[in-house]
Amino acid sequence: MTFDFSPGAQIPRTDGAPNTAVTAALSSGAYRNGSFEPLVGINEATTHKPGRYKLFAPDFGEAFSQAVLARTLGATRKPLVRSFGIEPRIVVEHCLEAQELRHQRNKQLTLVTLVFGLLFLPGTLLWLAAFEFRRRSDTGRQSWVGGVALGVAALIAILLAWRPFLTGFGGLYVRVVMLMPIVGWFLAQRICLRSTTQLRERWEALIDGGAVGPMVPGAVPIGPEDTKAEQLRKNLTALVAEQETNYLHYAGRKGILGLGPRWGSWQMAEQLDPREGVVEFRPFHPWDVVRKIEERLNRMTRSGVATGGIPSVKVEHWVVQPVGENADEIGRPSGPEMDGSRMRPSAVTDVANRQQFGRGPRHYLGAQFVLWDGHLVVTLMITVTVLSDTLRIEVTGHALGPLPGAFTGKPKAPQKSVAKTGKFWEETTKNLPIVTNQEVVRLAVRAPFTWSPSMLNWLGGTLKLPEPFGLRSAWTDRPWGNRFMADDALRVATPVLRAVHAATMDVLIDHDVDTDRFKNRSLMLGAEVQGVRPSKSDDYDA
Repeated sequence: MTFDFSPGAQIPRTDGAPNTAVTAALSSGAYRNGSFEPLVGINEATTHKPGRYKLFAPDFGEAFSQAVLARTLGATRKPLVRSFGIEPRIVVEHCLEAQELRHQRNKQLTLVTLVFGLLFLPGTLLWLAAFEFRRRSDTGRQSWVGGVALGVAALIAILLAWRPFLTGFGGLYVRVVMLMPIVGWFLAQRICLRSTTQLRERWEALIDGGAVGPMVPGAVPIGPEDTKAEQLRKNLTALVAEQETNYLHYAGRKGILGLGPRWGSWQMAEQLDPREGVVEFRPFHPWDVVRKIEERLNRMTRSGVATGGIPSVKVEHWVVQPVGENADEIGRPSGPEMDGSRMRPSAVTDVANRQQFGRGPRHYLGAQFVLWDGHLVVTLMITVTVLSDTLRIEVTGHALGPLPGAFTGKPKAPQKSVAKTGKFWEETTKNLPIVTNQEVVRLAVRAPFTWSPSMLNWLGGTLKLPEPFGLRSAWTDRPWGNRFMADDALRVATPVLRAVHAATMDVLIDHDVDTDRFKNRSLMLGAEVQGVRPSKSDDYDA
């Protein structure tokens, strides 16, 4: 076995790529607090398996980190959908860092819980019962009942401290059995406040764009015997390699997984006839047309107008395999045509040149635009097919929208409206502590069980991610909610379509093909694309 002792993930990385905003927003999910319920509402396929006791339920950051790490770094995980517009490794490393910060907090809380909770278990159970009763009644008109429950527990503590019903050592124990959990709560509150402040600082820095890269020393082996760190390093490396795949999947109305739904489609299909004065046209392959289109698309960054070039266009060859719309897993072939998760260029060329009629997979040439710091990913997919003497050029538009507000908001201090002193008819806003008493109890109770994740999941519940899972496509919103994003998606379709037509004409002319029909069809499509509107192209009305 060989080991790589390079610093790896231990070196902080600053954000400098154009798509870092959405990467940072997703990464901030690992540090967020509050309820995890917004995670379930983003994607209808995301579900929550409730636990036995709500007191043990995870918060947003805990549920997000645990679910993402289990899905991306698990020992027997399924293949992942490729994530466009983000750096998946950075998101996973932030989850690892947040998990490590919580692990350090839980070690301290576990010690406090064992000393001040387990050793004084009768008093601890009474206080927990009072807090749980308050949590369940802390809504509506019965909210005062919770305060009464805590008041009763406090009264019991005073009575036992004043008049214990035992003597000797037992009497001393009875005096403090209700008081020591209060001391433990005070220490736990300080630990939780320090940890929460640290997590919220990282959360805010990520949203503001001033955060350095994640620090994951656990991914750097310190010697040949450090097999755990070596395995983590290999898993992170495999994650990056898998995200560079050129083998995608089409899933019915979901569109091509990872690229978002298909919102537009334009086709040009005409007969191949020799031009006038030529007996027959010179033969060519579909790959010849594809290569010419690729050349034209790469030239879109330049324009005769000083500011007319389209920035950051990425042209890439993809092979797309169909899967069921409700499939919960994707797969990739293995064999001599594959190089890890990528199909070799020679195999991609063979797929493009073969007559893919009645079989798959299919070849597509993609022109992708990562816009708005990664919040919008527009992809135009071009496929070239020849069936009998008919050449068909098809261009389809796909759009992956921005992240929802659950990932883009900054941390805010909890507030509530209260009546003004002396002017009860007016209200003012009062800041609340960032860590409530209920949150301190929850974290302190959960801490000892974090050493047994399966038991904690049984007690507090787990979050099930949508399948097939992609870090970017699992949590996304419709781009048509933002007028500027919608305009950019619609505008870029026209120059791409015209570049495809111009490249096709060049190939046909070079091979002595009559282009009159193609020119007429090109003019018709040029007029059609100027009035394009987003539609559900994969919802066939048959």
